[in-house]
Amino acid sequence: MPKPTARPTIINPDNFAETVPLIPEPILSQHRCLEPNDTRFTAAARLLQSLWRQNQNLPIGRHRSPSGETREIGSRLSMAAGRAGANFLDPSIASLVRRELIYREIGACIDADRLFRNLLSSMPLVFNLFGLLKRDTELATRVMRLVLPGFTGTVTQVLFEHSPGRGHPAFTADYSAFDAFVRYRADDGKRGFIAVEQKYTETLQETTQPTRPHLDELSEQSGLFKDPYVDSLRNNPCQQLWREHLLAASMIQRGIYDEGTFVVIAPRLNWYAQNGITAYARHLKKPDARQPAFTAIFLERFIEAIGTAGEPDFARQLHERYCDFARIDQLIDSYLEIEDQAGVEVLTSSPDEMTAL
Repeated sequence: MPKPTARPTIINPDNFAETVPLIPEPILSQHRCLEPNDTRFTAAARLLQSLWRQNQNLPIGRHRSPSGETREIGSRLSMAAGRAGANFLDPSIASLVRRELIYREIGACIDADRLFRNLLSSMPLVFNLFGLLKRDTELATRVMRLVLPGFTGTVTQVLFEHSPGRGHPAFTADYSAFDAFVRYRADDGKRGFIAVEQKYTETLQETTQPTRPHLDELSEQSGLFKDPYVDSLRNNPCQQLWREHLLAASMIQRGIYDEGTFVVIAPRLNWYAQNGITAYARHLKKPDARQPAFTAIFLERFIEAIGTAGEPDFARQLHERYCDFARIDQLIDSYLEIEDQAGVEVLTSSPDEMTAL
């Protein structure tokens, strides 16, 4: 196994921001990114995607509302650009996505419009993150060894939108699935997996699904939780992670795998997602050898690992598109300079600040 190359300079840790900026509405409007329900992080991420689209000279797309009205949104691609695979950072990934759609698992829920045209969606993000890893399992092995302390296995396969059996009572009996799923062999021959839930702008406050008795039984049998029946596991922000962690546990209990890890990847500055991940982790006991561990990885760290593992240029592309919020600073500096010259006080708000008030 080739050794990882020296760590590339993708981002300087000394320059980490503590939060994304609260972007003035005129800037968002100028770039067709003013969406009233966006959180502070979502607004910044939407603008970052719009700037990336513009730098790539990609045409803007339109969104159709339930009432039939359409409007341009800076974080969407045109139909033609979407069909051409412009949402993916490498032509080989676009080709992989098309093949994955054709051979997707029965019952897999993949929204083609979001996948090909929505720049902000975590769905194309997971293909951009794991596409090269699927084509090169040695690269995938190096990345996993960098991001998971103590991992010494060898990756054998990478899957997308994977479930061992949607709706099957042997598992969670629902349609839970993992965004990416990494199979590996441990040094001692054990069959293992790394099950990935990918977040970008999601808040873990999405719609809660009804809880079924089958999940309550799995929650107790899994041995994962301090209190397997506590209500907070069944409500936001924990409910999705609870379901998927139970799915991971059921695969080991059924003997399909000998060990595994459930991983959530999310941006460091998406504080809604990070707070939800922390809230979920508080419910967990220390797992034993027959239970899937739980861990969270910053998106920035995963991207850096791809660079260190041998793809520094591609890692820079990923970072520039999804994590380089410093690119927004120049827009804000120019805006503030104009406002200062005009003698206008800058006032703005977001759902985050309104909630705090």
